[in-house]
Amino acid sequence: MRAVRFHSHGGTDVLQVDEIDRPEPAADEVLIVVDGAAVNPVDTYFREGSYEPFTLPMIPGIDAAGEISAVGDDVTGFSEGDTVMATGIGKAHYGGYAEYAAIPDDRVVTLLDGVDTVEAGAAGVAAVTAWRALIDHANLQLGDCCLIHGGSGGVGHVAVQIAAAAGAEVITTASPGYHDELGELGADHVFDYHRDDLADAIVDASDGGADVILDHRMHEYLQLDADVAATGCRVVGIGEKEQSVGFNQSAAVRRKDLQLTLMSMFNTPDLRDPLRDVSRLLASGDLDIEIAQQYDLGGAAEAQRAVLEESFLGKLVVTP
Repeated sequence: MRAVRFHSHGGTDVLQVDEIDRPEPAADEVLIVVDGAAVNPVDTYFREGSYEPFTLPMIPGIDAAGEISAVGDDVTGFSEGDTVMATGIGKAHYGGYAEYAAIPDDRVVTLLDGVDTVEAGAAGVAAVTAWRALIDHANLQLGDCCLIHGGSGGVGHVAVQIAAAAGAEVITTASPGYHDELGELGADHVFDYHRDDLADAIVDASDGGADVILDHRMHEYLQLDADVAATGCRVVGIGEKEQSVGFNQSAAVRRKDLQLTLMSMFNTPDLRDPLRDVSRLLASGDLDIEIAQQYDLGGAAEAQRAVLEESFLGKLVVTP
């Protein structure tokens, strides 16, 4: 089979397409024919050496979706021919940038009828992160006002849709070119994050302050979060890069009783739980993964460059 691998750490030039043996699933694994594998910033951190993969050479890719072609001896609940999605690979297991991927069954769920496997392959870490942040950590409720920074991003555009589906009033920030699309995805208010009166605009739109805030750049926005928060606001910080954060703990801020949670998807107790919820949202039409660009295996290096350097709405995906 063909697979993208890096044999040493470095820039995108270390990614190469190799012809290797098709993997055999271990007793607790399913082997899938990969239709789509998301390109995520964290993939580049493993490649460049910020994070250490379990071995070299390494196949990158945290997410994958496709049809099962074989199941391990101890696997139950899955059969050949099932279409599935997975996340949480590419760290302790070979990733999704390949024609086939052997994936432990504790991070795989069956897709409901009608879900596109390329879209599902792009969903994984972004959708699970958004779900965990808003539903599990922030306990988003019907009628809450939810501020989502960076609504055009992979996590951001999913979070907008999850918050809207939960019945929240959704405020997000993005470049002006994405405002109309984010409105179509469910955002009630979309603001340019460069505007000078951003805090005032958020407070006005939220009728006094946000109840839930999802922040992916806390080193830049935590003070803004504190300024625009309602009393009891639940702030959830995401992101895999190291950030130094702090804010002015004024009396006015302390009176708000803010709750701050810093999370990583990799701490999810059972990845199948949020994956099942994501699968249901995809099947119901409440969640659409916007595919900004598809790449074949030979385009993986360009995809990893673009995911860090270019502006786009939604996700980039490798389609082997």
